[in-house]
Amino acid sequence: MHHQEAVKIDSKEVPTIILVGNPNVGKSVIFGLLTGKYVTVSNYPGTTVEVTEGVLQASLPKLGVNPTQVRLIDSPGVNSLMPRSEDERVTRDLLLTQNPTGIIQVADAKNLKRSLLITSQLGEMGFPLILVLNIYDEAQERGIDIDTKSLSKILGIKVIATVATEKRGIPELRGGFGDFKKAILNFTYSEPIENAVKQISRFVPELTISKRALSLMLLAEDEDLLEYLKRKKPDLALDIIRGIVARTKSYFREPVNFVIFKERQQKINEIFDKTVSVEGKKPKAWKEKVGNLCMHPVIGIPILLLVLLVMYEFVGVLGAGIAVNLFEKIIFGKYINPFAARILETVMPVKIIKELLVGEYGVITVGLTYSVAIVFPIVGFFFIFFGILEDSGYLPRLTVMSNKIFKKIGLHGRAVLPMVLGLGCDTMATLTTRILDTRRERIIATLLLALGIPCSAQLGVILGMLGSMSPKALIIVIVTVVLQLLIVGYLAAKVLPGKSSDFLSEIPPLRIPKLYNIIVKTYYRVKWFMKEAVPLFMLGTFILFLFNKLGLLEIIEQGIKPVVSGILGLPDKTAEAFLVGFLRRDYGAAGLFKLAGEGYLNLHQITVAISVMILFVPCLANFFVIIKEQGIKRATLMTVFIFAYAILIGGLLNLFLQYVPLV
Repeated sequence: MHHQEAVKIDSKEVPTIILVGNPNVGKSVIFGLLTGKYVTVSNYPGTTVEVTEGVLQASLPKLGVNPTQVRLIDSPGVNSLMPRSEDERVTRDLLLTQNPTGIIQVADAKNLKRSLLITSQLGEMGFPLILVLNIYDEAQERGIDIDTKSLSKILGIKVIATVATEKRGIPELRGGFGDFKKAILNFTYSEPIENAVKQISRFVPELTISKRALSLMLLAEDEDLLEYLKRKKPDLALDIIRGIVARTKSYFREPVNFVIFKERQQKINEIFDKTVSVEGKKPKAWKEKVGNLCMHPVIGIPILLLVLLVMYEFVGVLGAGIAVNLFEKIIFGKYINPFAARILETVMPVKIIKELLVGEYGVITVGLTYSVAIVFPIVGFFFIFFGILEDSGYLPRLTVMSNKIFKKIGLHGRAVLPMVLGLGCDTMATLTTRILDTRRERIIATLLLALGIPCSAQLGVILGMLGSMSPKALIIVIVTVVLQLLIVGYLAAKVLPGKSSDFLSEIPPLRIPKLYNIIVKTYYRVKWFMKEAVPLFMLGTFILFLFNKLGLLEIIEQGIKPVVSGILGLPDKTAEAFLVGFLRRDYGAAGLFKLAGEGYLNLHQITVAISVMILFVPCLANFFVIIKEQGIKRATLMTVFIFAYAILIGGLLNLFLQYVPLV
């Protein structure tokens, strides 16, 4: 998700530089500083992982080129180039296929050992490198002193210290584009591995990556790479290579990739000891103490609840309440929609066109109003709050705290981010499930978001209803929904094939958020979201318009009335609220609020109806995003399951409340 304007880049006419590095090292910040606005963002073929490209003005005289433009690719963050996740596979494939002129590796100066693991792999691959030690100020604050000259001499490449958020070191990086050099790392592994590398090297084809690096990756049982090499060289001796790998495995008790990692790490430790010194541990600053409390298994929970309360007040009350009311009731309700209706009444004689634009399910009165007057302020306020959490360093602490819970449902701590985003908007949150490593994890997270994470607008209406009526009913609704999320998540983790990916999370220092960063991030994130989601809102509204004109909406409403009144024990009128809830979840909740106010629903029925509304099918916009992310088949299966499951739970809750009355 990047903010710059798109431009077409002909990769055949300009040299390519790839930014490579661990997650959260400031790679994208450096990318933005180098490229400015000339950027295009796309999913890597066959994946949902985004790859960003841009162009910059540079000269590479030492590499024999002196162009006016250089193509820069911001690759996904990785912890290794022997892939275990989709992000790592995409980065490995970029190195294989893009024929880079040079690599800029962005490292976290505080965690040099981890970064040198990637440096060693890039060096073995034979790419010309520049090593950027970013976040250098925080390393110095921790008493870490890196001898960049010695490190540069040992590695044989240019090493630049930067603080990207303050643009320190960026001019030197720009001016150093002619200094790409191949690393002089001479790592030698144990005899069985070296013998296997020599044998495999005889069979692999000549590519942009060295035969030695390819052989080591094949020893680590990279089957995707083996298939790629087979396509490049149809006569590749697959059986012979697999035989060499199998024989090499027999020498070790541990997996070969782990043996390679351990032996590589020993040599990295030697480099680290020669170039890095750490002063005596400084007394903990107040920010470090607070940061540790945020991850405490006991004290961290009330801190989390306080954060969620502040988020609800800021997003749910200020954003979904006051700001939405300003946009929807006043700006659109009093001015834009009436103005559009008057204009069309004057210039458009065709009735059906007028209804399409400003009717009950009009593209302007519903689609545009929904996306701009309602979603825009909610998403905007949520992204402001999310930016504060992100800039402060709290989010990584939240992922650590929630990891144990999410492990039970086949996910890991990073999944808390889409879940928290879902409290702002499920449509937006579904798009951000891309941060999860495996397709299995993304399916589970998408299912749980669609099933039981209420968006802020819906949550605001529901809390307003139940909070003013009965705290007991509110508790029952919360327990019911949370229990279903745990049950469905647990069962999905058991049914879906595959394993959860390993959870590695860098814990940055707790920081005071910078206003400029938050404003910039919020602007570009809102812009990205509106660009992704608004067309889907318009399409969804158009489909509802067609359904209404064809009489299908009334047929559907009549069809679900027996379910609503029979199984759920609700009056027939609530069928309309559930149907409208498919268009927008908070519209459905607002419909229930109106029915309760008019005396159609008692407290028992309100509790059942709201529980089902939260667990009900995803709204139309989210449904289209699920199709985009998971495909029509999975989206349909999820929706059918959620509908049936919501009715089942609602029916059981209805029976339960008959025996355990609320009053």
